[in-house]
Amino acid sequence: MPRENSQMSNPNKQNTTTLPVNEKSPAQRTPSIGEKAWEEKTLAPVLSKSPERHAEFTTISGHPIRRLYTEADLSGWNAETDLGYPGDPPYTRGIHSTMHRGRLWTMRQFAGFGAAEDTNQRFRYLLAQGQTGLSTAFDLPTLMGYDSDHPLSEGEVGKCGVAISSLADMEVLFDQIPLANVTTSMTINSPAAVIWAMYLAVAEKQGADWKKISGTLQNDILKEYIAQKEYIYPPEPSMRLVIDTFEFAVKQTPKFNPISISGYHIREAGSTAIQELAFTLRDGMEYVEWALRRGMTVDDFGPQLSFFFNAHSDFFEEIAKYRAARRIWHKAMTERYGSKNPRTWALRFHSQTAGCSLTAQQPYNNVVRTALQALSAVLGGTQSLHTNSLDEAWALPTEFAATIALRTQQIIAHETGVTNTVDPLGGSYFVEALTNEVEAGAWDYIRKIDSMGGMVAAVERSYPQREIAEASYRYQMELDKKEKIMVGVNDFVSDEKPLEILQIDETVAHRQGERLRKLRAERSQGEVNRTLTALRKATHGKDNLMPSIYAAVKAYATLGEICDAMRDTFGTYEEVAIT
Repeated sequence: MPRENSQMSNPNKQNTTTLPVNEKSPAQRTPSIGEKAWEEKTLAPVLSKSPERHAEFTTISGHPIRRLYTEADLSGWNAETDLGYPGDPPYTRGIHSTMHRGRLWTMRQFAGFGAAEDTNQRFRYLLAQGQTGLSTAFDLPTLMGYDSDHPLSEGEVGKCGVAISSLADMEVLFDQIPLANVTTSMTINSPAAVIWAMYLAVAEKQGADWKKISGTLQNDILKEYIAQKEYIYPPEPSMRLVIDTFEFAVKQTPKFNPISISGYHIREAGSTAIQELAFTLRDGMEYVEWALRRGMTVDDFGPQLSFFFNAHSDFFEEIAKYRAARRIWHKAMTERYGSKNPRTWALRFHSQTAGCSLTAQQPYNNVVRTALQALSAVLGGTQSLHTNSLDEAWALPTEFAATIALRTQQIIAHETGVTNTVDPLGGSYFVEALTNEVEAGAWDYIRKIDSMGGMVAAVERSYPQREIAEASYRYQMELDKKEKIMVGVNDFVSDEKPLEILQIDETVAHRQGERLRKLRAERSQGEVNRTLTALRKATHGKDNLMPSIYAAVKAYATLGEICDAMRDTFGTYEEVAIT
């Protein structure tokens, strides 16, 4: 199908590209008399005898790091306005006044494999082990809007997540799990509206009140075009579906987040920390602007926006990224969009340790990596956290590996003492200076994207894709030259024993095929046809599509049938190659 053009560059559309008036760049550095004396009397003699290990030190993203940070690195910095207090703007120290002293983050382990009954069993096991929220991984056919028995699904059913083809599957997935009492995150994007409708139908069947259920739908289509590439429709209709979920959530599910604006996959694709931050927050601004053009006000939907960041390996860079994220979002919401509601100002985020940092070599090293990455997310003020399992460079996690990953969070929460005080790194010369630098770098990217007409226009020009590709290439070259070390991969290599891994065979596809055959035989085909016809008609108009999607879901139309009904109108997206 032909690729549709977006309308973001249309000058007649509302355009909000003005940067906050108090955006700051890192100040010039003027060392004190004492620092100069130290350099001459203490440092210089040492360096003359024993040079440092490298001529230059950088973060994992390539950001330069000084030898020493002092007051000179915070010239013009004001603790009251730039650092502030927990729960107060600009939220550098966190969005809650007591942070993890009052309530620990939600321990939300990402899980999903095989058929719905397999993942249901894993969900119930993790909840019994002390997990405090659910997070659902879907298989590739589901992510792409195909039923398990579609020819393009062959070989992929249940392999990278749970296979969900209909409301019948969703009913099994959450069997004996009361949705009124547990928060659920669902990592689904292009078919997000359909999967969410299935979830709501299960909640309704259980007797749960939509006004009270809580959770998060990922639903971030922009990052799919930028990084993960699991898209179906072109940008314009895809954005329409996202804003439809915003409208529906505000009216029907006020405690459910209709989107998790995701930097995680941008970082997994090879971006730097600053690129992850900038592209994620600019994606968020894009969604805000599309919702405003729909006629919504920012404080209608702003409190239900959430974010999702990577917790990578460079400890202090990650902490600075989270702190800068909150400051940028606060400035954007108040100065760019005129929000009056503090709940809109406060950036809430889930974090996940870096899958791209996991190694097939010496996989038990991944336990250490994950622990340190998770600690950076906690110190950075996360509201929710997933810790990766040691075997994920090989396969989906075994129960043993998933338990160690959950225990990692529990040990951080209950044994390290890092939750006993709010923002223990606040006021550190290094952390505060790095936060300022990361923030300034992100605003620079945001300014460039504004000048292109917004994120959709930038995506169509392949700007973020190209920036990520170049950053990824630079980092790989650093690994190849051993300028950066990955333990067990390009240094400290040793022989190792193979792991026992979770195997997903083709019996899952056979079970799914049989379930679909039974579903199609028992449902009312007339009702399915009626609801799909109504959905196709709705796609040609401007009405919110969620009611039509929900009606089709309730009639047991399959995921593939519903997505195909929208494909008939919207077409499919074909990416322009990066040159």
